[in-house]
Amino acid sequence: MPSTEPAPAATGRMPELDVRLDGFEADEKTADAFFYAIGVIEDQLVPLAEHHTADGVHSFYVLHDSTATYDHSGVSQFAALYLQRDMEERTFRFEHAILPLPAMAQSWLIHRGCPLEAIGLTEGLGPAPADEVTLALERRLAGDGDHYALGYSYTHDDPNDMVILVALRALDERAPSPFRVMALELDTDTWTYTLREGGFATATEALQWCDDRLSGNTNPLPPVRPAASFTCPVPKPKAPASRLPGRGR
Repeated sequence: MPSTEPAPAATGRMPELDVRLDGFEADEKTADAFFYAIGVIEDQLVPLAEHHTADGVHSFYVLHDSTATYDHSGVSQFAALYLQRDMEERTFRFEHAILPLPAMAQSWLIHRGCPLEAIGLTEGLGPAPADEVTLALERRLAGDGDHYALGYSYTHDDPNDMVILVALRALDERAPSPFRVMALELDTDTWTYTLREGGFATATEALQWCDDRLSGNTNPLPPVRPAASFTCPVPKPKAPASRLPGRGR
């Protein structure tokens, strides 16, 4: 899902974020952090997916931050939020992360215990995936995001060229094409989007492709180099980790 305002659901109303914290408190540090990360823009955060455990202890959210488009250029517009509640003490803790793609937010939440099948995006809140390649790549990002570190991202929300670029580094040095670029592009005529992946041997090459794309170069992404003896381990979902040197999100 690209960096556009989510569309209203079938009811005609945008879903509202409910953090389910009425009657709960937190220590001063946690309360302040929650206010500045979530509370101050709560009415601008659209829940694209959410899951709550039956006992009420855990809540997981994939959010779209509509205020991000007014931030500095390139800032990511999606967030993952994980809430933990102590039902006896009536206190809460939270973690959150700003991420460039909803599938990466799903991966972050899965790493924190959310079932993969429980955090699917709600249909009708944004453009639809254009093809099976996009769906398959999103499923892979959600499932094995722990295999890569987030190095750089840029959300370009120009109505004439909406694209999200993400550069990743494989955590296993034996991985083929150790640097990857994910490019999500929106077709405003069909209101669909594609997600594609390219493989690079070095971070410099990956970042140069991103710079070229933002400058208007539409050369296709190079294919991911096929694995030789490399065998990808069974996914144990985690969130994207550290950044490549010298780049922001």
